[in-house]
Amino acid sequence: MHHLTLLELQQQLRARTFSCRELISHLLKRIDHHNQTLNCFIHVNHDHALQQADAADVALKNGTATSLTGLPIAHKDIFCTQQMPTTCASKMLANFTAPYESTVTAKLLEQGMICVGKTNMDEFAMGSSNESSFFGPCKNPWDVSRVPGGSSGGSAAAVAAQLAPAATGTDTGGSIRQPAAFCGITGLKPTYGRVSRWGMVAFASSLDQAGVMTRDVADAALLLQAIAGHDAKDSTSAQNPVPDYAATLNQSLIGKRIGLPKAMFDNLQIDLDPAIAIFKQQGATLHSVDLPHLALSVPAYYVIAPAECSSNLSRFDGVRFGHRCDNPRDLLDLYQRSRSEGFGSEVKRRILMGTYTLSTGYYDAYYKKAQQIRRLIQQDFIDAFQQVDFLLGPCTPTTAFKLGEKQQDPLTMYLSDIYTIAVNLAGLPALALPCGFQHGLPIGLQLIGNFFDEALLLNAGHQFQQNSDWHKKMPVGF
Repeated sequence: MHHLTLLELQQQLRARTFSCRELISHLLKRIDHHNQTLNCFIHVNHDHALQQADAADVALKNGTATSLTGLPIAHKDIFCTQQMPTTCASKMLANFTAPYESTVTAKLLEQGMICVGKTNMDEFAMGSSNESSFFGPCKNPWDVSRVPGGSSGGSAAAVAAQLAPAATGTDTGGSIRQPAAFCGITGLKPTYGRVSRWGMVAFASSLDQAGVMTRDVADAALLLQAIAGHDAKDSTSAQNPVPDYAATLNQSLIGKRIGLPKAMFDNLQIDLDPAIAIFKQQGATLHSVDLPHLALSVPAYYVIAPAECSSNLSRFDGVRFGHRCDNPRDLLDLYQRSRSEGFGSEVKRRILMGTYTLSTGYYDAYYKKAQQIRRLIQQDFIDAFQQVDFLLGPCTPTTAFKLGEKQQDPLTMYLSDIYTIAVNLAGLPALALPCGFQHGLPIGLQLIGNFFDEALLLNAGHQFQQNSDWHKKMPVGF
């Protein structure tokens, strides 16, 4: 059962090949066994998931089921859920259970999906390796001595190890696409505003976007259909109509113009040529495009994101919720010790950087300049889409690196997102696809689309996967 995609499970459940309870029980046993090695789940939803499975079996039997009823999913532990704690992999929220359900998880719950657990992540989604988690690092199923990527590393590892057929993730600077590439799965970061952020704990509010991580593109289209759309509770939620993503998956790519950004292919250490050849065979044409300000995306991001982080995380002060220090002497001591004890080193680093760049005398020199560069980066993409339908490039400069390899050098760690960050600064959609192996480790490519053009990306990605089998490869031992 664990080898099946969401769409395959959908068919088998309706054919009554096995019951929903049998499916969920099977996955929970696999999670209990393999999580000891991978550490990809923070919470496992044993009792409630089985109750939901029984309810799903009833719905399937009496004809009241939706297309998603009984299908399993894991949620990144940054989405507020009422049935399980929401920790953001931080000591600060280690015992916090939200009094409400996030829009993303609520939509899937209403349609009958069953959450098997909450996945590990970098603390407050700040990291590229899943090593900043208070609950310990997650491991890559392809090589447990390596990172799964971050910050949605637990979701990526869970899907790659076939512990769940799909998982939610969030992407602020590459946090869906980079772990998807490292773990050899499909990851979709939608356009900013396409999916509600309500109930998703904020890191950098102008960059964060919820998305999905699956085995293949067809499953990603199924899930995006379920979670996309306007949400009155989220002021940044877009009111653009949601198309039928499944309806256009099989369209031909003949005549589609694919842009290859020159800056992404200079000194590239991974080989995308076999993947590019498949798109050419499908009738697409290739065009070199220029993104002149791409090199400035990392420095601009690491001014803007920490600034927003320092503001968003100011609410965690030990007063209303979250970790509180023991026996504070006074209010100042309560604030200082609660935050010092509750946050890990990477989160503290970003809060300090952000507070500095927003302070008097530095706001214009750093934050304002970074926002101006952000606008130039967005304009580069707008200009590129005048010439091509979508862009193709790498997700990451390398394959998954060793655990601990970059922890002592934050700058090197930050540069692992060099090909993904610009997409978030511009607010564009992007799709990560497995496209080969290097020394036994997965390689990922990303397709970048115009605003709200997820349908084209899913179409292109699906056609790519119809003519390749890299997405069907699974790590040995799982």
